[in-house]
Amino acid sequence: MRVMAAVMIVTGGSRGIGAATARLAAERGYAVCVNYRAKRDAAEHVVRDIRTAGGRAIAVGADVAVESEVERLFATVDAELGPLTALVNNAGILERQTRVEAIDAARLDRIFATNVRGAFVCAREAVRRMSTARGGRGGAIVNVSSRAAQLGAPGEYVDYAASKAALDALTIGLAREVAAEGIRVNGVRPGIIYTDIHADGGEPGRVDRLGPTLPIQRGGHAIEVARAILWLLSEEASYSTGTFIDVAGGR
Repeated sequence: MRVMAAVMIVTGGSRGIGAATARLAAERGYAVCVNYRAKRDAAEHVVRDIRTAGGRAIAVGADVAVESEVERLFATVDAELGPLTALVNNAGILERQTRVEAIDAARLDRIFATNVRGAFVCAREAVRRMSTARGGRGGAIVNVSSRAAQLGAPGEYVDYAASKAALDALTIGLAREVAAEGIRVNGVRPGIIYTDIHADGGEPGRVDRLGPTLPIQRGGHAIEVARAILWLLSEEASYSTGTFIDVAGGR
């Protein structure tokens, strides 16, 4: 089913789950804004792929941790793609694996600025545009959380896990706040997925190490998460809000 006259922003859309989501969304008829912070070439590559396949897409650089840059991102989409109907809050960071006793306040500030504050400000801008109470036509938001939000990531990324638990709280609270205004808000919780983020944490082979230990006996792929995101954004999920899909191989 193609979604017509639909406009999506994917934050952190230059790689991994974000890039897979942007490509799949374009296949299903969305005009897509591929947001990136630093990886301009990668974001523009995603855009070229979409355009080559006949879709509409733009790449917009903006650090979601900076409020003014988020405002510029959404204003650019207003001007170049039209009224927003979907937001995928995917941008997220983690730092090298360590224990809580080694985490300083500066690291916490960096993690929460992107993973929590950035998601809140992006959601705010989306609601301001989508809410039927503000003259919008409704829409949907999907927040990309993590199974770590429930498992805690001990010995690795407890700070990252805590930031994703905050994102889960945003998902539930915002869903209930705007349900009567034509906006659905849901989340996905990826598990052990093949993306570059594991290298950021200092263990590029983490998925190969942990995948065989899962009930499904393998790591997951970004496209498998993207399919869940697109389902939650679609009319097939029209009665779902404030809920989550775990895409984690039984973890």
